[in-house]
Amino acid sequence: MKRVLLPSQQRTLISFGENIKYARLRRDLSSEQVAERAGISRSTLIKIEKGDEGVAIGYYFRALVVLGLDKDLMLVAKDDELGRKLQDAKLTVSERASKK
Repeated sequence: MKRVLLPSQQRTLISFGENIKYARLRRDLSSEQVAERAGISRSTLIKIEKGDEGVAIGYYFRALVVLGLDKDLMLVAKDDELGRKLQDAKLTVSERASKK
């Protein structure tokens, strides 16, 4: 059974795809050039640029590599604010400092 993305999740993927397309256009590269260099079909690149959820993340990554943006993936969850808050909430605070 296929799980459907929530509208906000779909908007995120669409924005991601648009960002990839704008990056390609700013570099004055055609969709054919990026697809060929990424080793994917032009139709797959078009799906990526539309934020298609059915495209494997590896193909998104290949397009980012061609555009020189692959390091941007390292920024995902780099500063996990929510995770840090959840972790800090679990920490117990001593009444006083230990004696040394």
